[in-house]
Amino acid sequence: MSNSVKLPGTLAANNRLDRWVTINADGTVTVRTGKVEIGQGIVSAMAQIAAEELDVDYGRIRMVAVDTTISPNEGSTTGSRSVEEGGESIRQACAEIRDLFVHAAARRLGAGIEGLAVTDGTVRVRGGEKTVTYWELARTVDLAREATGQVRPKHAEDLRVVGTTLPRLDIPGKVTGAAYIQDLELPGMLHGRVVRPPSYRAQLVSIDEAPVRSMPGVRAVVRDGRFLGVIAEREEQAIRAMQALARRCEWREQADLPGDNAIHDFLRAQRTEDEILVEITGAGAKAGSHLTATYTRPYLAHASIGPSCAIAWWHDGKLEVWSHSQAIYPLRDEIAKILKMSASDIVCRHAEGAGCYGQNGADDVAFDAVLLARAVKDRPVRVQWMREDEFGWEPFGPAMVVKMQGAVDGAGRVASWKEELWGNRHITRPGRHPNPGLLASWHLEQGFDPPPAVDFPLAMGGGSQRNAVPYYEFPDELVLNHIVTAEPVRVSVLRALAAYLNVFAIECFMDELAAAAGADPVEFRLRHLTDARARAVVQAAADKAGWKPGAKGDGTRGMGLGFARYKNIGDYVAVVAEVIVEEVVRVPRVVAAIDCGRIVNPGGVINQADGGIVQAVSWTLKEQVRFDRTRITSRTWDDYPILTFEETPAIEVVLLDRPEERSLGVGEGMQGPTAAAIGNALFNALGVRVRDLPLTRERVLAAIAG
Repeated sequence: MSNSVKLPGTLAANNRLDRWVTINADGTVTVRTGKVEIGQGIVSAMAQIAAEELDVDYGRIRMVAVDTTISPNEGSTTGSRSVEEGGESIRQACAEIRDLFVHAAARRLGAGIEGLAVTDGTVRVRGGEKTVTYWELARTVDLAREATGQVRPKHAEDLRVVGTTLPRLDIPGKVTGAAYIQDLELPGMLHGRVVRPPSYRAQLVSIDEAPVRSMPGVRAVVRDGRFLGVIAEREEQAIRAMQALARRCEWREQADLPGDNAIHDFLRAQRTEDEILVEITGAGAKAGSHLTATYTRPYLAHASIGPSCAIAWWHDGKLEVWSHSQAIYPLRDEIAKILKMSASDIVCRHAEGAGCYGQNGADDVAFDAVLLARAVKDRPVRVQWMREDEFGWEPFGPAMVVKMQGAVDGAGRVASWKEELWGNRHITRPGRHPNPGLLASWHLEQGFDPPPAVDFPLAMGGGSQRNAVPYYEFPDELVLNHIVTAEPVRVSVLRALAAYLNVFAIECFMDELAAAAGADPVEFRLRHLTDARARAVVQAAADKAGWKPGAKGDGTRGMGLGFARYKNIGDYVAVVAEVIVEEVVRVPRVVAAIDCGRIVNPGGVINQADGGIVQAVSWTLKEQVRFDRTRITSRTWDDYPILTFEETPAIEVVLLDRPEERSLGVGEGMQGPTAAAIGNALFNALGVRVRDLPLTRERVLAAIAG
């Protein structure tokens, strides 16, 4: 790089242009990204960005799934940062590659740069007939060079591909099943299953392996400490062998969990590491109406429709792994660390899974496959978790408690705000701690201790403290984070992390303060928002929903609003939800307004908004992990119900496109505002407040009963 120009996104760590793009002689363009497709449409967005900056047709772009032998290392696909980081990197890289090809064309055509135009990879002299294509120049343009950052990508007014709804590249494979790792089959592939302990800290007392080894199709029974598995020729044989082995194990368990009904008291009773997130001292403590409220969320499962799956293959001194992990490079490095191998001897490739947005069992099952495949070298082994494995052993989104205290003054403004949080940190992904974050590594004879959860720095959005600092302007404000280090159940990242409860608590409490001030909830928020973009999404959502200031519910129906800027640095989202309260709480309609800066694919943004809203409605009305003093007890869909198609709301999305601004992620911005809108709509309908998630029938009846 010359002149110390700062490269955008993840381009600085992967600054070779040929790491990102190859111009092919057959008229196609290969684009590589380190971000993975997990249903968010990111591959299509990256293709649009590349097509825009290269001036080639979208149909020429060939996107390559993340592969540690050829792809840029962009770490993990998390935090709604893919377009912001990876997209900006591709944008800059492609702008520089276009510039290199245009200069090469100028030399070939004997023309000045300013006299050339590019259309779909063909460079022509304006007003003349002389042309040359990228494909003809491909051999002469050397992309094995570092990006400089000195070529400016297109101005907003020049965008032609970015900002349009184009067909998503990942959909055909999803429709046919070809995209999914669960359907991937390699020649000679065997099938594996793992027998887990019945509870987290159960100890293996005895096991009788011999009868299982002689079962039809069984090729190996693997035991290393508490790690137990079987390998068979066919999948149903592996399942039968796994079930037989499980019956022949005796375990000693411990009653060392607090139980799901006691978890919030447990969290508040633990020793904590405390941090002040914001402290503004004013005169608000002496103000008029004082309110106190406490909000909670349970542990939440990722609840992926398809349980986690992976394939591993040891051959020729190398290890190949196919995984739907969101962190392909960190997964490779974690496997290398545990097995004391060189990372160069391991190849990890991404294949799409059923999706989860967060850390479900994808990384864990990959290491399961590695350990089992080691017992039958030279044949690939596919390992599929059972539903009970997924619910019983995946990391959960942490349970949390948020306590609010506040006051409004005589002018109807918030005069003081105090907020306290209790909960675990949120991240135990591979590579975040010296101890490995892969489940099987803790069960080996020479195993490891599970790593403690960590958080991102607050400047990157945090984890336990994500969106804990209100985006509103208050004269007197204190936000305290009480980090609970005791982790009774396994936790890690789940979509939006702590923003789900933090925004729910902030936005519900804003409604409670608005009621104390005798103010309309929309107008009350606008009093405390100074950011014009924030005000715009709140107003846009209210207008689209037909918000009537001061309108009250009728005892059955109600409407509520929630707002947040994700991580206080990401996209702006306002959501209005309508609820109907009958036997249960239903959400028939949701309206969302989104400002995510420069929109790459409007259809893709709406897809993400729809998915985020549906997931948040499901969390808010239904979902909670159950456990007793010994075990996780929610092991099936009957124990952990999710929203059905029939219960899905009608969703309307308003997009506030700002092509002159940088692009921001979308999906994770929906969870908190959607939950808050539902909670506030429930209050609007009934006149009673339910502060504990999920908003079940039992909790609504308890609130009505006082």
